[in-house]
Amino acid sequence: MKLSFCFCAVLIAQFFLGTLVAQESKIIQIRQAGGSTQDQERYPDANILFKSANKRVLLFHEGALIESDQAYFYKKKNYFKAVGDIIFTQGDSLRMTCKTIEYDGETKTAYAQGDVYLERPDMTLRTEELNLDRINEKAFYTTPGVIVDSTSTLKSNQGQYFMKQKKYRFISNVTINNPDYIVNSERLDYFTESNQAYLYGNSKIEGETYTVLCERGFYDMEREKGIFKQNATLFYDNKIIKGDSLYFESNRNYAAATKNISIIDTINNSIITGHYGEIFKEKDSAIITRRAVAINIIDQDSLFIHADTLVATGPEEKRILRAYYDVRILKSDLRGRSDSLFLDESIGLTKLLKKPLTKQQEQVFTEQDHNKNNPVLWFDKSQMTGDEIQLLSNTKTRKLDSLKIDGKVFIVEKDTLSDNGYQQIKGGVLRGAFKESKLDNIVIKKNTEMVYYLYNDEDLQLIGIDKTTCSALKMGFLDGQIDDITFLVTPNGNVYPEEELPKNERTLKGFIWRVGQRPETIEDLFDENDKEEQFPEILKFQYPAEENLVPEN
Repeated sequence: MKLSFCFCAVLIAQFFLGTLVAQESKIIQIRQAGGSTQDQERYPDANILFKSANKRVLLFHEGALIESDQAYFYKKKNYFKAVGDIIFTQGDSLRMTCKTIEYDGETKTAYAQGDVYLERPDMTLRTEELNLDRINEKAFYTTPGVIVDSTSTLKSNQGQYFMKQKKYRFISNVTINNPDYIVNSERLDYFTESNQAYLYGNSKIEGETYTVLCERGFYDMEREKGIFKQNATLFYDNKIIKGDSLYFESNRNYAAATKNISIIDTINNSIITGHYGEIFKEKDSAIITRRAVAINIIDQDSLFIHADTLVATGPEEKRILRAYYDVRILKSDLRGRSDSLFLDESIGLTKLLKKPLTKQQEQVFTEQDHNKNNPVLWFDKSQMTGDEIQLLSNTKTRKLDSLKIDGKVFIVEKDTLSDNGYQQIKGGVLRGAFKESKLDNIVIKKNTEMVYYLYNDEDLQLIGIDKTTCSALKMGFLDGQIDDITFLVTPNGNVYPEEELPKNERTLKGFIWRVGQRPETIEDLFDENDKEEQFPEILKFQYPAEENLVPEN
C-alpha cells in the first residue's frame, strides 16, 4: 500500500521539466486577457491584466498555465502576481487552485496563498501557503497541510519535498491516518521510492494490535515493520516491551529488543529484563538472554530468577516461564541455584531441575558429585538439595504454601556454636509446609539419616552429637533454622560425646556445603559471562546523514 503523498515526486518532476540551472530563463508568455492597463504610480512597470465577460487572464511559463481574474505582470523582471480564483495546471495530471500566486520566471519560484488546493489523480493537498522552488528542486509549506491519497491522510504543520533525495520532511504535529495504523510524530522524513519513514522527536505508531513509542525510529509503511530507539516502548500482546533498540514486524507477529530491555507482563504482574529478547505473538512466547532476569511477585516480595536464557510461553492466563543454564534465584528469605527452572503461575508451581547426566557420569559420580550437581535452596540458614525441588504457592494469595524435594534429599545447616559442626539430614523424599511464607515444618522419609549437635538449654554446653537412622522424621523451624526434630518411626542411633566421634564420622556420605554459591545480592546473580556485550545488527542500524534541509524564506 505505497503511500501516494509521493505526489510531489511526480508533481515536482513535472513542474521541473525543462528547468535545468544551465538553461536560460524563458520569458513568461501572456496567452490571453480580457484587457490590460497600467498604473505607474501604484504599480510601476507593471502591465495589469484583467478578465472580461468571456475571457480570463492566462499566463504560461515552461509548461505551466496560470488562469486568474487579474495579474500584475512585470516583463522586465519576468515576474507576475495573479489574484482571484487562481487555477494552475500543468499537463492533464496536475491542477492547483488558490486565491493568489506569485511567480518569478528568473528564479523559477512560485508562492501560492489562500485556500491552496492541489490535486492529482491519486492525491490531494490542502494548505494555506505553498512554495515551489524549481531550480533548487524543493517544495514546502509552512502552514498546516493535509494530504489525502487512496489509503491515508497525512497532516502536519509544515512540509518539505526534496527532489534529489526523493524525500519528504513533515514537521510539527505530523499525523498519518491509515486504515491499518496511525502515526504521530514531531518530524517524519519519508522516502517515496522505498515507502519508508524516519521518525524524530516524540513519536507514536498505533496499529490494530500494537502501539510503538520512540524518539527516533525507522518505519516501513508498506510492510508495517521498523526499528525504534531512544525511550522506545512497544505495547504488544498484553506486554510492555522496552529497550535501547526495538524491532517490530506486524505481519510476522514478531518483535525483538536489544540492550537494557524489559518485558512487562501486565496480566501476570511480572517483569523480565536482559540485553536481547524476541517475542513471537502467534506462539505466545518470548525468549530473553544476555543478563536475563525474571522478576515475579510472591507474597508481596520480589523473586529474582536469572539464567543464561529465559523463555516465557503460553496465553496470559496460563503463562509458563522456563529458565535454562546456571539458574540463580534470589528472594529476601530464599536463595537458590539449579541448572534449569520451570514456573507455572497458573498453578503456583516452581521446579528447580538438575543438569542431565551422561551415562558415564551416572556410573562414576559419587554421592557428593550428585549433591553438587543437584539444585539447591537456602531457606535462611538451611541448605537443601535434591534431584528435583518444587515450590508451590497459593494462586490467590501468591504466598508460598509447600515444598517438595524428590531424590537424594540432603539438608545442611551450619552449627552456630561449634567451629566446624554441621547439622545434617538426608533421605529420599521431603515434604514441607510454610506458615506466613516462612518454612514451618518438613517431613523426610526413606532411608533417613541424621547428624545433629545437641546442647544444654541452660548453659548451651554441648551434650553430644546425635547420629541416627530411621524411616521418617519431622522437623520444626523457628526463625529460619531447625528448632526441633521428632522421629516418626523408632530410630536407630546414639548420642556420642564429641571426643568419641571421629571427625570423618561427623558428616554424612555425600555431604557438601555449597554456601559459596549462594547469591546474597542482585549482582551475585551474574558472572563474567553476563558482562559480555555482543548484540545483533539491530543496534548497528544507521539513520540517513543529517543535512541542512530547512527551507529558506
